[in-house]
Amino acid sequence: MRPLSHAHAGAESHGIDLAPMLDFVVNLLIFFIITAVFVKQAGIEVERPSRVESRGDNSAKAIVIDALGAISLETKPIDLRAVRAHIEQFRATDVTRVIVVADEAAPTGVVVAVADQIRLGGIRDITFTTAVSAKPR
Repeated sequence: MRPLSHAHAGAESHGIDLAPMLDFVVNLLIFFIITAVFVKQAGIEVERPSRVESRGDNSAKAIVIDALGAISLETKPIDLRAVRAHIEQFRATDVTRVIVVADEAAPTGVVVAVADQIRLGGIRDITFTTAVSAKPR
């Protein structure tokens, strides 16, 4: 019988031990699952009505935002800085809610800024709706 050479002695090795890498991957997975639960996304609070109420036409005013971000109130163009003053005047005349009619292509920043001005003016009941642009795309 021939003695085994040194080249064949290492052939009994079955490869790399992957157990420590698997432990590491499982620990990473557990860490990311646990930390993902604590991440909270910021958003706008929306109060959905619980029932439909019929109100008179005097209790709501509409603010329209077109596709370019121009703001108008009762077909008169107004500046963003004037929205709060108009809202405070509405509150003095017993207007309790505002409808924001934004064009489908209106800049989101303008819509949010108008909503902020309405809330700063003292009206919390804001209804958002969209209007489809008349221009072909």
